[in-house]
Amino acid sequence: MRRWSLAGQMLVLQLLVVAVTAAGGAVLALVQAHRLLTEEAGATATAVAVSVAVSPDVLAALAGGDPSARLQPYAERVRTATGVDFVTIMKPDGTRYTHPNRAEIGKRFLGHIEPALRGETFTETYTGTLGTSKRAVAPVMTGGRVRALVSAGITVDRISARLRDQLAWGGLIVALALGLGAAGTWLVTARLRRQTHGLGPVELGRIHEHHDAVLHAVREGLLLIGGDGTLTLCNDAARLLLGLPADAEGRHVGELGLGEVVASDEERIHLVGDRVLAVNSAASRLGTVVTVRDHTELQALTGELDAERGFADSLRSAAHEAANRLHTVITLVELGRTEQAVALGTAELRAAQELTDRVVAAVREPVLAALLLGKSAEAAERGCELVISRDSELDDPGLDARELVTIVGNLIDNAIDAAGRVEVHLGTDEHGVLIRVADDGPGLTGPAAFEKGWTTKGDGHGLGLALVGQAVRRLGGTIEVAGSVFTVRLPVPERRR
Repeated sequence: MRRWSLAGQMLVLQLLVVAVTAAGGAVLALVQAHRLLTEEAGATATAVAVSVAVSPDVLAALAGGDPSARLQPYAERVRTATGVDFVTIMKPDGTRYTHPNRAEIGKRFLGHIEPALRGETFTETYTGTLGTSKRAVAPVMTGGRVRALVSAGITVDRISARLRDQLAWGGLIVALALGLGAAGTWLVTARLRRQTHGLGPVELGRIHEHHDAVLHAVREGLLLIGGDGTLTLCNDAARLLLGLPADAEGRHVGELGLGEVVASDEERIHLVGDRVLAVNSAASRLGTVVTVRDHTELQALTGELDAERGFADSLRSAAHEAANRLHTVITLVELGRTEQAVALGTAELRAAQELTDRVVAAVREPVLAALLLGKSAEAAERGCELVISRDSELDDPGLDARELVTIVGNLIDNAIDAAGRVEVHLGTDEHGVLIRVADDGPGLTGPAAFEKGWTTKGDGHGLGLALVGQAVRRLGGTIEVAGSVFTVRLPVPERRR
């Protein structure tokens, strides 16, 4: 069985509401009109009865020998002129002098007359010879006593006839109201049908549950930001990656510290806490959609790959230099200058061995030692002198080798890019591991160098020093900058416990 769409259900419900409202209004109007017509009939009957009761013609007729002969024509003229259904003039005992039906003259009046005999004018609804009527009874007073009574009235049938006339117009108004209500409801329903694609409440509820489940299940962070900068939606992954509070939705991105993160329309790398995040923003009909992906592990692997690539480049450089010197030695031998060939080969071997021995003796962490040897060869190829200080001495500190490679490697790369001579010192002091990298470049000032995007080398840079700062924080250390000298202190595991 096909379910009704939400638009269809809304159409039926709204039509029902309009119909019930219109019907209720019509009933209330009918009751009100009946009450007003009845009150109007009573007021008219009272006015006619009182006017006749004080008429001099009535008093004069009552003083004559045959009151009915003079009062009947008078009463009929008044009835016709005022539009009432009867004007009855009677004796104090209720015997009629006048009546629209002459056969009723001389008979007793059907109705109550006691209040009128006490000099009061009153109204009542009573069933008489002409049917049920709204009537008024007024006394004819002479010399302080009741000489006669006057009753005027309008039948209920006549009141109902007037009500039916009004009911026809009311029905027409109700029909117009229903038509307009139905047309408006249909327009609203048509718009609702387009917006809901003809889906029913159950389907819409399932779609919402499905989208909500998918939104919070994906590992990528998702943010929706309104045109005024208010965060309208964020999923669980975004809360975790960006460290957002539980009440983040509904707050401004500036208040949440996300102004820089969501400012760019292109994908950028941001450091948030200990995480490396790839953030992409795109405008949409609902605002700005921001996706956040965790690149922390990927960045770590990239760093390792860069280190391995650096080692390979260093080996290539060393092999290139060795080949040049080997060709030189061979050429000297071919020219018969064997003593010079031996001297050149011995000097090169001694220099290489001295560098290796000094690095290995000073740094007994194998990965870090390999990094320094590779960076020495790379610096030489790029025309820069890399020097390991003679007082450097560092045993295996028990720290994460990847973090050490990130710190030392990026500091040396930054120094090589900026200077012609770089000096590296590795050792320990009372605070733990001490790493110092100095160069003869212009130097840096302030902590801004360790914020993502800070660079003096143009676009595409600015992440290396930020990664250094991030790694130092993860290891619980500190970093200081004094001109062109970078000093890093890292507590060893025993001192961090």
